[in-house]
Amino acid sequence: MQRSAFMKTQRIASILAVVLGLTAVAHAASPSNDRILALDRYTSDKGRTLAATYGATLKQINTSIYHCMPWLEVPKEGIGFYKPRDASRDDRYLALRVYIEQEPSTQFTAMPIEQRASSMFSRYVGPLVRRMSGNGAMLTDSSLDGFTVILEWLKEMPLSGGRPVHETIAVFLDKETAVEYLQGMVKAPDLAERARVYGWDGETPLGRLRLASWDDNFVSTYKVANYQLEPGVSCQ
Repeated sequence: MQRSAFMKTQRIASILAVVLGLTAVAHAASPSNDRILALDRYTSDKGRTLAATYGATLKQINTSIYHCMPWLEVPKEGIGFYKPRDASRDDRYLALRVYIEQEPSTQFTAMPIEQRASSMFSRYVGPLVRRMSGNGAMLTDSSLDGFTVILEWLKEMPLSGGRPVHETIAVFLDKETAVEYLQGMVKAPDLAERARVYGWDGETPLGRLRLASWDDNFVSTYKVANYQLEPGVSCQ
C-alpha cells in the first residue's frame, strides 16, 4: 500500500472540512509538522492558547498515528483545536482528521451510507479518541470543550480516468461524553447516540447522520504486513 496521491495533493480541502488489501508501508523517520495547525492560523485567543499550551501533546498525537496506525493519513492541518461547524460560540474541540487507506469491497459499497458510516465510526472513533486524550491535564482544562474525529475513505473504485469519490463523517463529542467514555461510563454501543455526526458523499453534504455503534477490536488487532516500528517507538 502506498499513501494516497490524492491525499498528498488535495488534503481533503473540499471538506476540511472493511479495510481490505493492506500491505507494507514505507515510512520516513517522523511525520511532517505541517499536519498540526500552526499558531498563527488560529482565529481566536482561546484556540491559540490551547495550541500553545498543548503543543507537545499535538506532536505526540501526530507521531502516534504516523507510527502506530500507518494505514491512516493525517492531512495538512489535520490536527488542532478547531471550532465545531455547528457551535454557536467559540467552543474549541481537539480535532483529528484522517484518510483511511482501503480498497472498498463490493459488499461494503452496497451497504446504505448509514451502515458504512456506522462501521467506520465503530472501528475508529473510540481508539482515536483514546490516542488523543493521553494528556490528563488537558482533559481537566476548562478551555477544552470536546473532541472531533473526521474520517474519510474511498467510496468505490473509480472508473478508468474517473475522479475518486470519497465519503466523510465528522464526529463531535462534547468533553463530558468523551471523559465518560474514557472512564468506561459510556460504552461503545452508546457512543454514536451521544455524538453529533455529519456526513458527506464526495463534496455533497448529507447533513446529520444517526448512526449505530458497537465494540470493534480491529485497531487493536490489525497488523500491516511486513511493517516494522522505528527503533525506540512504542505503540502501547
